[in-house]
Amino acid sequence: MGYDKSYAKYVDHTVLKMPTTLATVKRFCDEAKEYDFASVCVNPCNIAYVAEQLKGTNVKTCAVIGFPLGANTTAVKAFETRDAIANGAQEVDMVINVGRLKDKDYDYVLNDIKAVVDAAHPQGVLVKVIIETCELTDEEKIKVCQLATEAGADFVKTSTGFGKGGATAHDVALMKANIAPNMQVKASTGINSRATCDEMIAAGATRMGTSKGIFIVKDELPVL
Repeated sequence: MGYDKSYAKYVDHTVLKMPTTLATVKRFCDEAKEYDFASVCVNPCNIAYVAEQLKGTNVKTCAVIGFPLGANTTAVKAFETRDAIANGAQEVDMVINVGRLKDKDYDYVLNDIKAVVDAAHPQGVLVKVIIETCELTDEEKIKVCQLATEAGADFVKTSTGFGKGGATAHDVALMKANIAPNMQVKASTGINSRATCDEMIAAGATRMGTSKGIFIVKDELPVL
C-alpha cells in the first residue's frame, strides 16, 4: 500500500446518487480539497453550494447536464448548462440522447452536443460528453466520438453510472482513437481502486469519474 497524490489530478470526485444530502456533498468537497482532486461532480441543484465550498481552491466545480438519461430537449440542456454556469460550474458533463444516436439521427445528436458547447465555451467552461458505452455498439461509439469532435467538445466520457455497465479499457482506447488529438477521455463507473485507475490511464483516460478517489490515491481497496 502507498500514498500517491499524483493520482489526484485524475479524480472527478463524484456524488450523484439519490439521496444526496448537503452533508454528503460537504464531505466530498472537504475530501476533494484535502487531496486536491480535479473536481467535485454533482447534480445541478448542488452546484452553488459546491462552488462556495471550493472557492479559493484548485478543485473545479462540475455539473451533470441532461442527467442521467440524456432525454431532455436540446433547449433544456442548453438552459441547464447556462444555469449551472451562473451558479458556479466550471465544467459540465452532458449526456447524449442515446435513442437518437441509435435512430442514426446524427444531426440531432450533433446539434444537441453543440448547443451545450456553445453555451459553455464562451464562459471558459469545459464540456465532457457522456456517451453511455454500455448501450452502444463499437460502431456507434466511434460515430458519437466523431460527432463530439465535430461539435467541439473537450472530452468524451464513458458512462453515467446509471446504466447496466461502466468503463472498460477497450472502450477508453476506442474512444481515444476516434477523437481529435486535443480532446481527452474520461472513464467513469467501476473505477474503485488504483489497479482499475491504472488500467484506464494506460488505455488513454485522463479523468476518472469515481466516488472512490481516496482509495485510489491511498492504494487501498474500498470496504464493501
